[in-house]
Amino acid sequence: MTDRSRLFPALRYHDPRAAIDFLVAAFGFTPHAIHATPEGVIAHAELRLGEDMVMIGAIGPDLAATGRTVSGGTSSIYVSVAYVDGHHDKAIAAGAVVTRPLADTDYGSREYSCRDIEGYEWSFGTYDPMMKPAD
Repeated sequence: MTDRSRLFPALRYHDPRAAIDFLVAAFGFTPHAIHATPEGVIAHAELRLGEDMVMIGAIGPDLAATGRTVSGGTSSIYVSVAYVDGHHDKAIAAGAVVTRPLADTDYGSREYSCRDIEGYEWSFGTYDPMMKPAD
C-alpha cells in the first residue's frame, strides 16, 4: 500500500484577503481555491506554491475567544526555493519584514527569514530536506 500522507499548513489571519494578496505578491503563491461567505468573508482558501499548498482561514470569534494569537510564537514555516536571491528581492519589494538576512549557511544552503503582514515567520532557502539521502 502506498502512503499518500501529505502536509498542508493551515494558517489563520485577521484579514485573510489581505494575507492572500500578500502571499501571492511576496512569496509567489497562486490561488487554488477561495471560498467566501455570502458577506464576502473568506472562510477557507488554498494557495499553491509548486506542488505544495497552504490553507488560509479567518480568525473568527471562536478562535479569538481562546486567546491564541496569530504571531509571536516560536514556530515558522520553511520553504525550499530554487532561486532564493530573486525570491528575497520580490518579498522585500512586496513589504516582507526581513528577520534574518540572506546569507550562505555552513550546511550549504542560502537562506533568509521574514515576517508576513500579520507576523507569521517564514524562512526560504535552497536547502531541500527531501533531497537529503537517508541516514
